[in-house]
Amino acid sequence: MALAGTATTALAGVLFGLALAAPPGPMNAIIAEESVLRGWLPGFLAGLGAMSADFCFFLLSLFGVVAFVGSYPVVRGVMVGVGGLLMLYFAYRAATEASRTFRGDAPENAAATRGFRKAFVLALTNPYQIVFWLTVGIGMLEPGTVDVLATAPYVGGDLAGVLVVRTGSPALIVGFFAGILAWVTGFPATLVAAGRRVDALAPAVAYLSAAVLGGFGLLFLSDAAETLL
Repeated sequence: MALAGTATTALAGVLFGLALAAPPGPMNAIIAEESVLRGWLPGFLAGLGAMSADFCFFLLSLFGVVAFVGSYPVVRGVMVGVGGLLMLYFAYRAATEASRTFRGDAPENAAATRGFRKAFVLALTNPYQIVFWLTVGIGMLEPGTVDVLATAPYVGGDLAGVLVVRTGSPALIVGFFAGILAWVTGFPATLVAAGRRVDALAPAVAYLSAAVLGGFGLLFLSDAAETLL
């Protein structure tokens, strides 16, 4: 069994961070809304807000706080419920602002920082991120090894031991956050480029963001209700 070197471990972390950040969800809905309505910088800062919440969870995991919260369902239920209400509110705001043109007319500083605050607060109450750091995140921090290719469909048995990555490695953690940073930088840039060519994209993205946020808000409230009632 050959352990991956530092560079390979960092690359594995980058791919892991990209895989976590890229799927559609409430955070990418906010990034999309901010990018198309207000420009690259607000979209990037919204992504940075979500990433900052992940960094907070990372620090809390180091000190065992995340595991502590996970052991008290009522605390988790309240956090998820608050997140659900916030998502419904932001869904309403996204829908009511859908008629704005590309980049909007809000002051530049206010537009930029609002997305950061919105994404950061929502990410702190996002049950998916909480569950990730309670499970995979803690496992990523604990010293050990992961046989990356062993679980590949059909060929995993033949590839076992080919790429074994060290968990708890600083290179893995740095690569993980570098992958998230790459996504929150490139995703808004792609949307802004499209928005500049097609200004009609802004209302469509805003309405789609409102639908995604509203749907996740209802799911969060349902999750909280099952936990608390």
